[in-house]
Amino acid sequence: MYKKTVLKNNLTLVTHQMSDAFSVSVGVWLKVGSRYENDPLAGISHFLEHLLFKGSQKYDNYTIKSQIEGRGGLLNGFTSEELTCYLAKVPHKIAYSTFEILLDMALHPLLKQEDIQREKTVIIEEIKMYNDLPQHIVHELLDKTMWPGHPLGRNIAGTIESVNSISRGDLLNFQDKYYCADNMVIVFAGNIKHKDCLDFVSRKLGKAGIKNKDYFFKNFYSQQKEAQIKTQVKDTEQTRLAIGFPSYDRSHPKRFMETLLSIILGGNMSSRLFNEIREKHGLAYEISSQCKLLRDTGAFYISAGLDNKKVDLALNLILKELARLKEKPVSQEELTRAKEYFLSQVAMSLEDTLDHMLFLGEAASATGELLDFSQIKKKVSSIRPADLKCVAGEIFTKDKINISLVGPVKDFNKDGCFKHIDTALV
Repeated sequence: MYKKTVLKNNLTLVTHQMSDAFSVSVGVWLKVGSRYENDPLAGISHFLEHLLFKGSQKYDNYTIKSQIEGRGGLLNGFTSEELTCYLAKVPHKIAYSTFEILLDMALHPLLKQEDIQREKTVIIEEIKMYNDLPQHIVHELLDKTMWPGHPLGRNIAGTIESVNSISRGDLLNFQDKYYCADNMVIVFAGNIKHKDCLDFVSRKLGKAGIKNKDYFFKNFYSQQKEAQIKTQVKDTEQTRLAIGFPSYDRSHPKRFMETLLSIILGGNMSSRLFNEIREKHGLAYEISSQCKLLRDTGAFYISAGLDNKKVDLALNLILKELARLKEKPVSQEELTRAKEYFLSQVAMSLEDTLDHMLFLGEAASATGELLDFSQIKKKVSSIRPADLKCVAGEIFTKDKINISLVGPVKDFNKDGCFKHIDTALV
């Protein structure tokens, strides 16, 4: 059973007691990410996340690592479009001392000038690394197309220019604005009790004031009225393809229907695209689909690495599969398999304290809605084939499709592709 307490200063604590677990996973979540940034400071959320591991007022870089990793734990952090998380999975006996370290990292980072300069080089090399990877470039190109002129269309790490321009003052101001109790969610999952966690967190943060700052991000309103195709020529052995459709936000009542649709289309080796594109025609080694859920919008993605000489054929086959989902309900047997796959994947992930912490932290930070497995199962079990047909009809529309291609595609026939889109996605 999940337990949630909101302190008077708006800090949220969520716990899940797993008494038989050896470990406890701890997460310090901040409700800020790359979409909160303006262009000159693009990448500052990710930059700050890197720097927090360099040391805090109480704990230097070596102590942070040795007190967690040196005692058998795992330490990490990540930045997304909407959230930043500092996390650890540790033996339960050091859960609270680990939380103290993560908290001091978040609230009292040193942000030394020499660390900032050194980490700039590291992040710039990270950006360069991803810019060498066609599978990354194609999705960056797709995001720029789907969310033009919007922070969601940018690389989470920013650009080389923006990272170079970020100053220590910028980092201090950003940390002061967003890294505070009323913008924070604390999650414990594992061998703990809620009351003990609440007592400990209250002692550490209960007296922190409310800053009442404007935690604003720019909403996205799609203006797309026609299909879009973007290409980038690169001398590669295969062509990377990414297709994107705007879709539902993370609170939408049809989000589980969309997830099942993605599983049926390209979620595993039993999926339609895997069987049609790889098994039947041998056009790709890798092909898949997935959903991205955000606060106010979302995306349905299809991605593949294709034979350079058969991109047109692969695209046509993909479009036909999308059309088939719009035209005819999936079979009850296929839907049952997708439900079983999804629910089993969720159930198995929730056996692990870290996955459970991530599951709860994202939900509590992004929407505040904490659905347990039984509630998810109830929602998923009620979905019918007709529901998926309806969702396919809403998402897979010819005026909302976005296609990006990276590879030797100088002579790619865009006009021919537009015609296939018009024919398939009526």
